[in-house]
Amino acid sequence: MSAPRGDQAVRIMRSSLGRARGMGSAKSGLGHWWAQRLTAMALLPLALYFVLSVFLLEGADQAAMLRYMAEPWNAVLFIALILALFYHLQLGLQVVIEDYIHTESKRLASLLAMRAAVGAFGLLALLSVLKLTF
Repeated sequence: MSAPRGDQAVRIMRSSLGRARGMGSAKSGLGHWWAQRLTAMALLPLALYFVLSVFLLEGADQAAMLRYMAEPWNAVLFIALILALFYHLQLGLQVVIEDYIHTESKRLASLLAMRAAVGAFGLLALLSVLKLTF
């Protein structure tokens, strides 16, 4: 048996990391990272608005709540809060699942179940706001 020669010997001795270096990133995580940061920044003022709304409506009856939610500005801000919150939740849970579930089939099943649950709860939240608004 002869020993590998030249370039072939270098390839065999390199580790996986050494072979991958210089090939560039997959660039699949950058959009996810930016979406997570943007939703976090959007949630700051929206969460503050939500807390202020809770304090304003403290002790209010159902009629006062309906009047408050009938104003378009309030409905739009609550819908924006729900969309940003549930999208941010989905992004964060996706990272946790991808990092800690190593079996491909379990990871896929977990991601699908998580997205279905987050989507269902987000839809319920949107429907409740729309019901109060109209």
